[in-house]
Amino acid sequence: MSIKSDSTWAPSPSTTRGQPTPLSADPKGERLAYANNRSIFLRSIDDPYISTQYSGHTAATTVARFSPSGYYVASGDVSGTVRVWDCVGDGATKGEYHIIGGKINDLAWDGDSARIIAVGDGKEKYGHCITADSGNSVGEISGHSSQINTVSIRQQRPLRAMTGGDDTSLVFYHGVPFKFNTSLRKHQRFVYGVAFSPDGSSIVSVGADKQIFLYDGKTGEAKTEIGAGEHKGSIFGVSWAKDSKKFVTSSADQTVKIWDAEAGKAIQTWRMGDEGKVSISDHQVGVVWPTGRSDGLIISLNLDGDLIYLSETSQSPRRIVRGHQKNITAVAATNSKPSEPTLFTGSSDGRICRWDVPTGTAEYLDGEGHTNYISAIAAAPKGRLYSVAWDDSLRSIDASTTVFTGSTCSTDGQPKGVAANSNGLAAVATHKGVQTFKDGERQKDLPFKTISPTAIAANDNDTAVALDDGSLLIFSTSSLETKHKPEPLGSTITTLSFSPNGEYLAAGCSNGKISVFNTSTWEVAISRWSSHTARVTSISWNEEGTHAVSGGLDTNVFVWSVKKPGVRVGKTNAHKDGVNGVVWVDRGRVVSVGGDAAVKVWKVEGLS
Repeated sequence: MSIKSDSTWAPSPSTTRGQPTPLSADPKGERLAYANNRSIFLRSIDDPYISTQYSGHTAATTVARFSPSGYYVASGDVSGTVRVWDCVGDGATKGEYHIIGGKINDLAWDGDSARIIAVGDGKEKYGHCITADSGNSVGEISGHSSQINTVSIRQQRPLRAMTGGDDTSLVFYHGVPFKFNTSLRKHQRFVYGVAFSPDGSSIVSVGADKQIFLYDGKTGEAKTEIGAGEHKGSIFGVSWAKDSKKFVTSSADQTVKIWDAEAGKAIQTWRMGDEGKVSISDHQVGVVWPTGRSDGLIISLNLDGDLIYLSETSQSPRRIVRGHQKNITAVAATNSKPSEPTLFTGSSDGRICRWDVPTGTAEYLDGEGHTNYISAIAAAPKGRLYSVAWDDSLRSIDASTTVFTGSTCSTDGQPKGVAANSNGLAAVATHKGVQTFKDGERQKDLPFKTISPTAIAANDNDTAVALDDGSLLIFSTSSLETKHKPEPLGSTITTLSFSPNGEYLAAGCSNGKISVFNTSTWEVAISRWSSHTARVTSISWNEEGTHAVSGGLDTNVFVWSVKKPGVRVGKTNAHKDGVNGVVWVDRGRVVSVGGDAAVKVWKVEGLS
């Protein structure tokens, strides 16, 4: 048996309302770099399901920028640390430098890929200029009285740089070494973006005052204001076309605009969302115009994290790439069509995504969904799924139409898990007990007074419920009457899973061990699955019931054999912040999800 990575489906960029989100494209226009949680993702622009994850940061990441050479990426985090790492080879870290005593908001490379200016919200200073290979100081970033939001470096000599911040000022620097030259106060509110044109002749600045200003790239002198009154909301992002004649802006007014720099006019506008309707999720908080492409592609980012592909030749988006932004907490797979597995994932912000497994593309579900942490998703035959969340509700999902169906069923407490059988019965475990539902109607209640369920699993005959006192109870699925009480395992059971044929019940515990019960005798048949070093969060069986996959808070994924209990294969550090869910999608592939908001597909070979 062996297990190896098949693909990584990257999460969407992390966004914050009222703040810009930096996006960076490599010099060839092939990959996009952005921050999510504590990782940096490099994502193929043409094939978004192909991505690379860098997980070297120990704090939440904020920005990533490709070097002009295309061989390295510099990334920053909220602790004020900048890391420089290889983005072509194995992702090895070239350098780690502590820049300021607070969050890094932006950074920029010089044209030689040798120097970096990093800026942000520091305590004693708001930015610094260093060499990329050693971290030596090559200048001083001064002239601001509050946090710096944006920085750009001229790619030609003589080297110039400009920064903009919350103090409404723009500071122009001469280099190298970089030193203060002049301060400009053209904006009335926060400055969110500055950018040198690719030919170095001009600089553009944008901000919360909805204004756009142009400056001379060599002297820093203000040239003109353009587009007064065009944008109706804060402008969060700006990026130049490779010909240096046009640039694009993104704004909280839900629009993306292309500007003719010489004429000072908007020549194309896209408005996101429904016409005439204000939508906070459609605020455009970032934009990039990849210079290495010949098709004129523009990529804009909305507050929901959607990457919107735009083209000058079309008024409609060419493509919208969706996904999760937050910790993925639940996963389930179903075959709504023969040989076409479909994946469903839920995250801590209440979002549920449907993934097409062959292409790795995601879409959101239609209809009234959950508003809080998704606790669990369970698949039932005939393309039906059930989800429970911390909004104390149960929802049903039609896998073929990707919509929430029926009415919302209220639970009597915070759901811990959900299980479903082929008869359309859903069993929900809450901190108060167990409830069963069918066709939107509550069927039976099984309350617990002094103890609470920790996990649940069900098939047509039996429902297994684990309790926080370490015990395991087996009930009749139809009547909820007690049938068996197996011997306690000595540790709290945190996840349960029946094999497809009902022959086995796997129980994962808080101490990292997995025990497998034979359901004919309810004796422990396998007790050697014990490679996890922390709580087991999820177990899933393959269709034949011969192998199981497990994930745990120790960040590891393991595949186990029933016939050879001592044989297992695994992937360590599968997810940076722990594995929250695993599932088989077909005979040779498993999917895992975790705290890094990524979906990872693993190829398992040699099953026998």
